[in-house]
Amino acid sequence: MATKPTILVVDDEVRSVEALTRVLEDDFDVLRATSAAAAEALLEKEWVQVILCDQRMPETTGVEFLSRVRQQWPEVIRMIISGYTDSEDIIEAINEAGIYQFISKPWTPSDLLLKLHNAVDLFRLQRENEQLSIELKLKPATLSDSLQEKRRVLQARFDWDQGIVRAPDSPLNAVCDTVRTVSTYDVNVMVCGESGTGKELFARALHYNSLRGDKPFVAENCGALPDDLLESELFGHKRGAFTGAVEDRIGLFERANGGTIFLDEVGDISPAFQVKLLRVLQEGEIRPLGSNTRRSVDVRVLAATHRDLKEEVRSGRFRQDLFFRLATFSIAIPPLRERRTDIPVLAQSLLQEAMRTLGKTVRGITHEALACLQAYDWPGNVRELQNEIKRMLVLAPTDQLGAELISPHILRGTTEEAAEALDLLAGIDGSLKERMESLEARIVKETLI
Repeated sequence: MATKPTILVVDDEVRSVEALTRVLEDDFDVLRATSAAAAEALLEKEWVQVILCDQRMPETTGVEFLSRVRQQWPEVIRMIISGYTDSEDIIEAINEAGIYQFISKPWTPSDLLLKLHNAVDLFRLQRENEQLSIELKLKPATLSDSLQEKRRVLQARFDWDQGIVRAPDSPLNAVCDTVRTVSTYDVNVMVCGESGTGKELFARALHYNSLRGDKPFVAENCGALPDDLLESELFGHKRGAFTGAVEDRIGLFERANGGTIFLDEVGDISPAFQVKLLRVLQEGEIRPLGSNTRRSVDVRVLAATHRDLKEEVRSGRFRQDLFFRLATFSIAIPPLRERRTDIPVLAQSLLQEAMRTLGKTVRGITHEALACLQAYDWPGNVRELQNEIKRMLVLAPTDQLGAELISPHILRGTTEEAAEALDLLAGIDGSLKERMESLEARIVKETLI
């Protein structure tokens, strides 16, 4: 009989510990502790895969305790359960304790079990990754490339969820759960969402968590190329097929054989090319430009678009039969304005990334600046927020990113509530319009100086 994974539940409320134990004990070996000290004593002598810890305890917080766990037992997957979702605590936990997942109260047994099984899978994948690291040192050079590829696939499988930075109550939680479910089925998937929402990130997650995860993943932006070049890119060409074709070239469908091809902005392709793509999906064959020979391909197709393809079908601009071939299953990525609770956490994460890229370090982002960022609608979504954080970091004269560094057009798009938050910093009197104008003038002046 297989050994059950071991979960350590830490909560000072005995009734909470008992309730969690009743839910978990069929699937896991459950260790229980009612204090951080008792939990650390258990960790000294037991092999634990996952810790599920309450945030509020009398002698310490869950974040503080899990920070210590991260230092002494870094391989243990750390999860926190909390009845409140203050953004500062979330940011602190991500930075200091390396929390894998937040679980909000009241939790449901099915959701809790799903998240814990995912955490155990993550622990297992980390162990496999460590084993591959050892093998890389011991195996001869001829096997190195193969092991590196296995390691890359494992890394992608357990990193993607943590890479999608979000708040505990984020709408992206449901999207991530859907990705986990759909990725195990070999069906074509349409990923819908506005530009900048991270559609390719989710497409990669679908690939690396599938049975094709150790095979190629190739991507092409269909909206960036005219038909003739797009056909050559996807299907390949023979030497002499057109001016400049000086040698045979394999297309992306053949490069992705056995794996996944990601067709970004598929809603932008012309009606003529839609027919060619449909034929490939129907027959599982491609014909390179200039060739009379068809070649079989075994490829899973993931597509993405910022357009409403159902409306495009109704208007006749997109073929209905092609839509059904591409969208066996659809996943919608919500825009940033529909998940404002993610913005403070995401801004801090993007700041860490920008500091690494630009080689400049600051302590963080002020509350006033976060209030303004959270109040803006972000039509460019995460990509626009990323650019704004980089801009603020470049301009920052001190070790904190304040509201005075935010672009004027973003300030104009914020709410009265955010403007009031700015007043705490700027000390500006007058109407909202006057305050905004005064602040914008100050920004221009300080930038010129």
